[in-house]
Amino acid sequence: MEYRSQVEQILNTLKKDLPTLFEKDISYDIYSQDIYFQDPVNKFKGKFNYRIIFWTLRFHAKLFFTEIYFDLHDVNQTEPDIILANWTVRGILRLPWKARIFFNGYSTYKLNKDILIYEHIDIWDRPPGEILKQFIRKGGES
Repeated sequence: MEYRSQVEQILNTLKKDLPTLFEKDISYDIYSQDIYFQDPVNKFKGKFNYRIIFWTLRFHAKLFFTEIYFDLHDVNQTEPDIILANWTVRGILRLPWKARIFFNGYSTYKLNKDILIYEHIDIWDRPPGEILKQFIRKGGES
């Protein structure tokens, strides 16, 4: 029963934190000290670095975007030690032509024996270079 309630707490924390990650800090108590993170442009280990990546996301969101959203579609436990989150990032860049950014992805979180997230891997639906190309297109173009 303790395992199930701890997993539910992690699921609830992710559901609460992820939609506002560009606006306010997340809760770090569900992550291990040696958490490993990887996405198409970053790879590192450690909770300190994990905190830095979320700070950087918020900083860049405020600096470069007039609007930015992290749309969380679902968060589910797919295996006893795996949680999967599906999401979309969309926004409007702070440029005269109001370029839009849009991409989908999913996050795989792995749980350790202490029922903490020790690995977070993000997969995007397109390469980073293709996402960056959205910055130079006018708002209505795709």
